[in-house]
Amino acid sequence: MNWINVLAKTAGVAILMVCSVGVAMAKEKKARNRAIYASWGYNKAWYTKSTVGVRQPDLGNDYKMVKVTAHDNPGWNHRLLNQQLTIPQYNYRLGMYFNKKQDLAFELNFDHVKYIIGDGQTMTVQGTYANAPIDKSMVFSRSNGFYYFLNNGANFFCFNLVKRKEVYHLPSRNLYVDFTGKAGLGPVIPHVENSLFGKPNTPQFQFGGWNAGLETALRVTFMKYAYIEFAQKVDYARYSHLKVYEGRARQAFGTYELVLSLGTILPTTKNNPLFVRDAPVSEDGKIK
Repeated sequence: MNWINVLAKTAGVAILMVCSVGVAMAKEKKARNRAIYASWGYNKAWYTKSTVGVRQPDLGNDYKMVKVTAHDNPGWNHRLLNQQLTIPQYNYRLGMYFNKKQDLAFELNFDHVKYIIGDGQTMTVQGTYANAPIDKSMVFSRSNGFYYFLNNGANFFCFNLVKRKEVYHLPSRNLYVDFTGKAGLGPVIPHVENSLFGKPNTPQFQFGGWNAGLETALRVTFMKYAYIEFAQKVDYARYSHLKVYEGRARQAFGTYELVLSLGTILPTTKNNPLFVRDAPVSEDGKIK
């Protein structure tokens, strides 16, 4: 399946999700409660082992590198704020709560995570190389002509549905604590840089497949409009048609992330229950 088909299917699912949100918003039209939020943060990530399949027809190659291990590159390993804000592994979230109770939201969710196949590991190569069978172990290292980076990002993008559960709040709403659950899917947009058997590709961004994620988060909101959020996320990504020298690569792996973010939330309608002192609320979502 090529990436155009993957994107088409992803777009189809995204349209269904947007339609579902639209139906839910229509049902809640009388309430007219809305709030928008945005956050920026940074992450630490861990990856499952992955098998990388490589096809280079003009070179007579169709092989796989079996169960390679990879690591991330957080970017601030030794000292904070020692480089540009968009160089480390960052995350952003843009969302809108749309129902009467303000506990359902639609969210755009992006994770800039870096995926690097570890240098110096012993890997098994199976399949066909130079039109001859191959099944042997070798060291994956620059000295042997191998490197493989999604280091300018494995780049997960998801369209999420969000469910909020309030844990605690002060009557003034100047402090409240929420637990949120999120689920979604979308495209991956990796930056692909590699060398296989001494043949480097031309590094570049590309659409590379799709991913699906589940996320839980604890959010503490201060003075109604600012919050800090700590989240954990699991993601499954399938990459296809990644560009290598004279060919394409494919792989799939799981990711576990920890994310710490700062954000702001703003009401777009009057009498939003997230921003007013405790008061009875009528059936149409207005403060009595």
